[in-house]
Amino acid sequence: MLAIPRRYSHFVFGVIQSGLTSLIAAGIASLSAIASGHFLLNWMASWLVSWIAMAPIVLLAAPAIRSLSLTLTRDDPVA
Repeated sequence: MLAIPRRYSHFVFGVIQSGLTSLIAAGIASLSAIASGHFLLNWMASWLVSWIAMAPIVLLAAPAIRSLSLTLTRDDPVA
């Protein structure tokens, strides 16, 4: 295992989350390439470009999104 220090876990989360999201989105966007037989090549190229674009956005937006989600929710009362 990489054993990245826990204090960087939000960066690891952001990289994994942006990679997975862009992988799925690129696959959906590349479905039209199935007919031409270039689906896999198109998918991988689209995924790489979209991941490079999304990773910094996710990493920068994550603190604001977390703050907003905490503002919009409340703690459950302890029974």
